[in-house]
Amino acid sequence: MNAIANIPTTDKKRVVILGGGFAGLKLARKLSQQNYQVVLIDRNNYHMFQPLFYQVATAGLEPSAISFPLRKVFQSKKEVHIRVAEVQEVDPNQKLVLTNIGYVEYEYLVLALGADTNYFGNENISRYAVPMKSLGEAIDLRNNIIENYEQALNEAGSAAKETLMNVVIVGGGPTGVELAGAIAEMKKFILPKDYPELDFSKMKVQLLEAAPRVLGAYSEKSSNRAETYLNKLGVEVKTNAMVEDYDGSKVSLKGGEMLKSNTLIWAAGIKANKVNGLPAQVYGKSDRLIVNRFNEVIGLEDVFSLGDMAYMETEAYPQGHPQVAQVALQQAANLYRNLKRRAQNKEQKKFSYVDKGSLATVGRNLAIADLPFIKLGGFPAWALWLFIHLMALVGVKNRLFVFMNWAWNYFTYDQSLRLLIRPKGKVTSTELAENVS
Repeated sequence: MNAIANIPTTDKKRVVILGGGFAGLKLARKLSQQNYQVVLIDRNNYHMFQPLFYQVATAGLEPSAISFPLRKVFQSKKEVHIRVAEVQEVDPNQKLVLTNIGYVEYEYLVLALGADTNYFGNENISRYAVPMKSLGEAIDLRNNIIENYEQALNEAGSAAKETLMNVVIVGGGPTGVELAGAIAEMKKFILPKDYPELDFSKMKVQLLEAAPRVLGAYSEKSSNRAETYLNKLGVEVKTNAMVEDYDGSKVSLKGGEMLKSNTLIWAAGIKANKVNGLPAQVYGKSDRLIVNRFNEVIGLEDVFSLGDMAYMETEAYPQGHPQVAQVALQQAANLYRNLKRRAQNKEQKKFSYVDKGSLATVGRNLAIADLPFIKLGGFPAWALWLFIHLMALVGVKNRLFVFMNWAWNYFTYDQSLRLLIRPKGKVTSTELAENVS
């Protein structure tokens, strides 16, 4: 295998960053201001704002509005080299990263490849459920929902119609709660106008959570408030509900209950993306890489891990940190400072997570703000959620587009992005379910 071309050799230390998510992008931007050569490798040529995937899935935003080209971020940074590639293996002994376009040597390696959907070994759920951990999967979900309503128009039996119209969401975390609220609002304000021949009073939006309450990581007050908002929107919330199987049209719950739906959205768990070549002992829970308080992968020299991939036990977080954007951003900032200290032969500082609070939107004027100093709900929390997410987007143009979409949706009670776009020859969810029966 040949070396990746056009990355010049310099006297600057080379930092190879795998992954252009929150952690990888943050670290690359910081290092680009210092005396480092940065090689950023990602399978995509853009950064994705994952907290708004659900709005793409429910036709509230264009995919391009929450994506930003990586090359545009670093246009004026001559020491940042971006390569679109698939990481195949890491060789920590020779300090090499092997990809499908060649290999690259490193002085420091940062693993920030994020996480993927965890189906907990259930092959049927993996085959038939709809995940939402990438922009492509969010678009697939949008297609899935629209396809089902188009197909429902052609069904004569009411049972078949309802199975196509019903939506079941598994996982009562922020993603599941936000999806449930968004789909419930589509049912109330949008879908009846698009499909007046269908009786949407028969459509069910059901949110299943295996734990005793939704938003289990939030305070009990915020969790109860979120469930109240969901009920207000017409979402059927089922807690202590464990999904055992799914065949494309029937959801089987522990205890024997059966739910009918052609759309099962899986938001129940994630696992870190694994990297070939690393020794087995560096992996911890959910395939996360075990790191020390400096985000160094245990037993490996000059190899670091950040964000969703990193598993760090502390007194405050004995089960590891939550896999959220704020952890990734703070770890990236701390690693940047420690690399500077290394260069200056100064003592490094341990990572200590500062929890700035959690936000989740449920629907129009309905949100949860679980902050360290106050617990908010309703319109104040919703306005705060809008502002925080808007400012977190990369690029002024993206912020403007998202704000315009949100304003349009708010005042018109409508979304104009309900386009059914799929590659030629792609099998629809309905056809997939029919092949099983």
